[in-house]
Amino acid sequence: MDIVPGQRRKRKEIQAVYGGSPQGGIAHSRLTPNVLLFTDPGRGHKVGYFDGWGTDGCYHYTGEGQRGDQKMVRGNLAVLNHVQDGRALHLFDAVAKGVVAYVGEFTLATDIPWYYRDALDAKDEIRSVIMFRLKPVGTTAKLGENLTFTPRKDDVVEDVEIEKHQTERMLVNSKGEAREAERREAPLVGAYCDYLVERGHTVTRKKIVPAGEVRALYTDLFDTTDQVLIEAKGSVSREAVRMAIGQLYDYRRYIKPTPSLAVLLPSRPRQDLIDLCNVSGATAIWRDGTAFRAE
Repeated sequence: MDIVPGQRRKRKEIQAVYGGSPQGGIAHSRLTPNVLLFTDPGRGHKVGYFDGWGTDGCYHYTGEGQRGDQKMVRGNLAVLNHVQDGRALHLFDAVAKGVVAYVGEFTLATDIPWYYRDALDAKDEIRSVIMFRLKPVGTTAKLGENLTFTPRKDDVVEDVEIEKHQTERMLVNSKGEAREAERREAPLVGAYCDYLVERGHTVTRKKIVPAGEVRALYTDLFDTTDQVLIEAKGSVSREAVRMAIGQLYDYRRYIKPTPSLAVLLPSRPRQDLIDLCNVSGATAIWRDGTAFRAE
């Protein structure tokens, strides 16, 4: 390229020379052997695009596709296959309307070239997006945001404090219902933790970071005395119970020895949902005044 890292140009002037679509983040050119990548944090954050420099020295770049789960097609495929197609990756950072700064040339990292992470779209719904790990080729300008994550090469499982109540978002039909369920969940977890401790149990939580991912998973409770993995929900709806069972099965894969499972609920669910828990291998636990019942 005839520009140096840090230099600013109008995007249309760059593409007049190097080609590629004038819109979107990934512009793979038919005129020159290049794939031009454009990042714009100001606009990108609205659709779950969080690009930036990771702690691994790579630039983490979100793939294209603003609706639904991203797939390895079109521009994303052009980035993935840039070496075998003989194309160079060039990254630009938006600094003003229509103006970009050249960050530099990159290539995909060979150990973990890309990974998935969850992100919100424009409708505030969770989806899966592709994150490319771009390794600098030569000199680059350290423009853009700094990120605090790096994908793990091995599974990480560790105990964390109960008080750090981080939860996974529950998707239900009504956002108001979701917020109310989440509001009820925290005191329910605290009450059941106290209930177990009063009976001499040791209780903690598990933080799980699967290999190749950056997002940590947090269990609600882990009864180390009886080796029971517990997932709480603030609603007795079918959606909530089904999600709890799915989360338990996801978490359990990483915990050794394999624990028993339990779904913690704010009140007694209908019998069909208790049966659903039981057939999946989980015990249903619910609050009954100041005590808790299980079936």
